[in-house]
Amino acid sequence: MRMKKNKDIEDRIVMEVVVDAYDQTERAMGWYYYLEDKLQFPFKAKVVAERITSPLKKGETFQVEGMAPEDECGQEMFVKITWQGRKLAVPLSQLKSLKVDDQTQEAIEDWHYWVLQGYEF
Repeated sequence: MRMKKNKDIEDRIVMEVVVDAYDQTERAMGWYYYLEDKLQFPFKAKVVAERITSPLKKGETFQVEGMAPEDECGQEMFVKITWQGRKLAVPLSQLKSLKVDDQTQEAIEDWHYWVLQGYEF
């Protein structure tokens, strides 16, 4: 399901996230550092989509503690949580933020937009 194109988001992604990124690795790292810079951790999040690669169930809430290590984010952006007593990296696209500042909300929405457009690194 693709979203309607949004010129403001498209422009922000081109100018702030993937600017000067010429291959998959550079685009992935552009996203990683953009999110690491913009997201204000910790923040509360809710699971909005179940995935076969993730143990999280729709509706669960928890604290997002930070970005997963760079080497885990070459194909998709992951964030760290504590789940059932252990540290876990989960897809940011699976989550909706709860009560965050505007900058954090915008960055998460930018990532969701990228994913829903079907864009790849």
